[in-house]
Amino acid sequence: MSTIEDQPGAATVPDGPAGGPVGEPVVRIRGIRKSFGKLEVLRGIDLEVHAGEHVVLFGPSGSGKSTVLRSINLLEPPDSGSVCVDGVEYGPGVPGEKVGRRGRPIELRRKVGMVFQQFNLFPHLTALDNVALPLRSVKGMKGEAAMRKAAESLRQVGLLERAGHYPGQLSGGQQQRVAIARALSLDPKVMLFDEPTSALDPELVGEVLRVMHELADAGMTMVVVTHELGFAREIGDLNVFMDQGVVVETGKAEIFDAPRSPRTQDFIRAVR
Repeated sequence: MSTIEDQPGAATVPDGPAGGPVGEPVVRIRGIRKSFGKLEVLRGIDLEVHAGEHVVLFGPSGSGKSTVLRSINLLEPPDSGSVCVDGVEYGPGVPGEKVGRRGRPIELRRKVGMVFQQFNLFPHLTALDNVALPLRSVKGMKGEAAMRKAAESLRQVGLLERAGHYPGQLSGGQQQRVAIARALSLDPKVMLFDEPTSALDPELVGEVLRVMHELADAGMTMVVVTHELGFAREIGDLNVFMDQGVVVETGKAEIFDAPRSPRTQDFIRAVR
């Protein structure tokens, strides 16, 4: 493992699930900066995610974790820096470097699935129709093909028997699993999870984490923002602690037992 933590906002280059990076990363962000008015939320973030890896971002509220995710799929286009997904550049790029093939946002959204804190389901559509909708609008699938694919995605998250139910007839955990199925249905290269359990009652958290664990075990490439540190310890190939718009420290499971940075130590002590 090589480390670039001495650079502002940089993350460790991960070893990957098989002991070392294999090929080009699925996601590579470099020098990402983002401001909202006078507030600089990201101050030069570097991160690589290889196929099959599970990267966990954690830290205090306002540290920039969710903005990193939203920069990867351009929901919050970065002010500067490179967003490269599957070898294609989608961000402004790094000053002085020649940009290769530049992709369009619609192409990016076919490659990157995202699950939000809130479920964002259409209340007037059934679970099946909620999952089928992006298959039609993003992938251009028609009729029965879209419905079959949507049904398969619901089966993956254990909700095929609820296909005909509306969101109001489902628990919060079931609604979030429908949202996961919707993202999965597009066969993304990488799945982004933005605190997917934060809006759930405590007794419903486990069913969503269980589905995410199954995806991780199946080799899905994932970037997860979460405050569930026990879950992070279990699945995180690379755990990234952020604070005030920079990466403070990175590591595998040992980061939760023996963090090097005093700021990481304080945070983990406070949330345990």
